[in-house]
Amino acid sequence: MDKDKLFVSSYAPYWHNGSSLSVKSYNIMLAALPAVILGITQYGAPALGVVAFSVSFAIFWELIMNYVMKRPVTIGDGNAALIGLLFAMLLPANTPWWVVLVGTFIAIVIGKQIFGGMGCNPLNPPLVAIAMLMLSWEAMLSFDEALVNYDLGFYMAYPLAALKHFGPDTLYHYSPGQLLMGQQAGAIGTTFGLGLIIGGIYLILRGFIRWEITLSFLTGVFVTSLLFYVSDPAAYAPPYFHLLTGYTLIGAFFLAPEDASSPVHFIPMLIYGACAGFLTVLIRNIGAFADGVVFAVLLVNVANPLFDKIRPKALGKGTDHA
Repeated sequence: MDKDKLFVSSYAPYWHNGSSLSVKSYNIMLAALPAVILGITQYGAPALGVVAFSVSFAIFWELIMNYVMKRPVTIGDGNAALIGLLFAMLLPANTPWWVVLVGTFIAIVIGKQIFGGMGCNPLNPPLVAIAMLMLSWEAMLSFDEALVNYDLGFYMAYPLAALKHFGPDTLYHYSPGQLLMGQQAGAIGTTFGLGLIIGGIYLILRGFIRWEITLSFLTGVFVTSLLFYVSDPAAYAPPYFHLLTGYTLIGAFFLAPEDASSPVHFIPMLIYGACAGFLTVLIRNIGAFADGVVFAVLLVNVANPLFDKIRPKALGKGTDHA
């Protein structure tokens, strides 16, 4: 084929603000650092090891796939390191190294590279890995079992698991202030709510993520949990609990707005985020899993192409011409 007739395709987003892919990746990692640092401070060397292994293995798999698939080396853009960091943030502090190895392989190779690399993935890579680990080795991601040997000076039962098994009677252990400041059991990078909020606001102000998805996701969680709570306060937790526990905040600011797997139009972004928030609470309250963020975001990732078909009528479409 004549080279002049070849088309060039690229990945979302399709606007340019003058910054590079590496700048975006490193800024997202920078925004995640407060939550990661608190997790390492709380859980010590095991948490640091998980983060280091995850980032290193993710870069390793990216490099291997670049050579195997005869593509340019892309580890310099920071995306593999970002995937490794986000994946580590979703794990317990004492996750075995081989689980990290398998998880990063799934995230990079299955979640990203086999679809064509950065921007071509229909699903969020860290969530693909976490979902497969949850379905394969659920006990490895049981925070109550993983953190049983830690004594951090506060109630260490995983909040969502406690809610699932014992109901709202356990909520007196958790005030909004405690949850915001990381005084809860959970994954390495998900317990420090205030840190995730600060990092997320930084990304929104810098234009690295779309506020429409984040706001609609949190609104979906709030409204759905409020409806459950109003219907039966003795059986369901209030909205603040769902907003500040589990993967909610990292999902709102770091996972759901991922470029390749989320919509680019205004109305679709609002629908996408709201559906993810609705499904999150639905899975938590009446589903089999304690936290619904992983599968909720993956489900709306699958529906993303349909959401993006919703757009305003083209200017002049449907008008009669003489």
